[in-house]
Amino acid sequence: MTKFALAFAAIATMTAGAAFAEDAVVVADVDGNGVYSMEEVVASYPAVTAEIFAAADTDANGDLSADELKAAVEAGAFAAM
Repeated sequence: MTKFALAFAAIATMTAGAAFAEDAVVVADVDGNGVYSMEEVVASYPAVTAEIFAAADTDANGDLSADELKAAVEAGAFAAM
């Protein structure tokens, strides 16, 4: 019974992790400058256009902060392909 409980707990943990992974924002900050360029975003979200990127760039500085990126993904503005 103990082995079953441990196995069940392990499976539940892995399943929950997979569910959270689907919602994770995954964009590489290739140049390490702490913000995300159009090119970096498009590498993960190919359907993002200049117009969609500009709408997500709420401070209009030409890059997305982590908060801007997260907000756009959570709002469904960036669709992964």
